[in-house]
Amino acid sequence: MDLIADILLVAGALGAGVYCFVLARRLSRFNDLETGVGGAVAVLSAQVDDLTKTLEAARTTAGASTESLEGLTDRAEDVARRLELLVASMHDIPEPGTAPQKPPSAPEEPVFMRHNETRAGEI
Repeated sequence: MDLIADILLVAGALGAGVYCFVLARRLSRFNDLETGVGGAVAVLSAQVDDLTKTLEAARTTAGASTESLEGLTDRAEDVARRLELLVASMHDIPEPGTAPQKPPSAPEEPVFMRHNETRAGEI
């Protein structure tokens, strides 16, 4: 009976050893950096790093563009104000080809002036 128990124990140990060997091979293929999940994880990690760098560069560029755009907007508003003043002042200028019109004159009022009387002998 001891002999049968020892044979079964050795058979079980050999079966467990073969099972562990098969699992080890599958696990090594699973973690292979070129074809397995390990490779996919490595590729995704590299892509995340690249995307992080790209996003940071985009943020920096967007900040600089925002500052530049604000400056241009301020300049455009100043120019628009000056143009509005110029257009408003153009209403006073006569159109080309027309004679300038004199403003209607008020009726002439009599002007009184004092004359120094000069006598013939006093000069």
